[in-house]
Amino acid sequence: MTTPKLAIGLDIGGTKIAGAVVDDDGGVLAELVEPTPEESDAAAVCAVLLDLIERFRAEHEVHSIGVGAAGIVEWPAGRMLWAPNNSYRDWPIREQLEKLTGLPVVADNDANVAAYAEARLGHRDSGNDREAPYANMALVTVGTGIGGGLVLDGRIYRGPTGLAAELGHMVLNPDGPECGCGNHGCFEAYASGTALTRMGREAASDDPDGLIARLGAEQGEVTGHTVVTAVQQGDPTGRALFARLGRWLGVGIASLANIFEVQAVVVGGGLVETGELLLEPARVAAREYAFAPTARGVTPVVPATFGGDAGKIGAALLALEHAQP
Repeated sequence: MTTPKLAIGLDIGGTKIAGAVVDDDGGVLAELVEPTPEESDAAAVCAVLLDLIERFRAEHEVHSIGVGAAGIVEWPAGRMLWAPNNSYRDWPIREQLEKLTGLPVVADNDANVAAYAEARLGHRDSGNDREAPYANMALVTVGTGIGGGLVLDGRIYRGPTGLAAELGHMVLNPDGPECGCGNHGCFEAYASGTALTRMGREAASDDPDGLIARLGAEQGEVTGHTVVTAVQQGDPTGRALFARLGRWLGVGIASLANIFEVQAVVVGGGLVETGELLLEPARVAAREYAFAPTARGVTPVVPATFGGDAGKIGAALLALEHAQP
């Protein structure tokens, strides 16, 4: 019987660094999580990565290491050019980890590796009848911002240098609200947690006696979580804000589906935990703005399977496929 190959998958986030030992069938054999260092520069983050790697290798014989990280990652060089929530810049993470561990390493954007995990394995637990992986799929992650990844013909689409698929910065309306990137009217500015916070604050300003305003006063400020709490308490204004957020999410999804003939658009990220509150208006808008639906059909919009685990699982799967000893 052939012993399965194992890889370590590492997911570097703004607040935590998660790792797992994963086999070539996507099974998770061990998991560890550590907080991201406050200084979050290359040296501090690398020290945490090495600690996790050493702890995993003490218990498991691993073949390779995969890293997923938020920000701009040059592929296949594995150089972290820029990160939104960490202070490292122009960090040759692949080269450094290979020298320090003696193992082959791959490094990619976190949304890319999460998309890869969902495309390869997400269909298994999605409740549908599909048995084959998605060969063509888009992942849209809805959290503080909007991230995403594309899998086309079974492979992550990165563009010529690995900088493609910035789905959150597709422009939906150039006269729209300012995005965190400095542009105006991005997908992220309309359909993210940040957008929900902005809409909640506008609603609180318009109705100082409303539930959102009152909850915000109790919490110290209005955030997206304030709106979620208001919805949970039956607030119609909060539900209306989610309907608007979901509609914009569907508009962006329709645009992606119109450009790329994908089998599904998978929605992940923290806000998808609100379930149909977000997804139902997104599906309605995605159908409304689908191009030639009688000829092309309407792309299914489905929730992600792996949630926050997709990054570390996808990073490990990518390492098993691409990292050569």
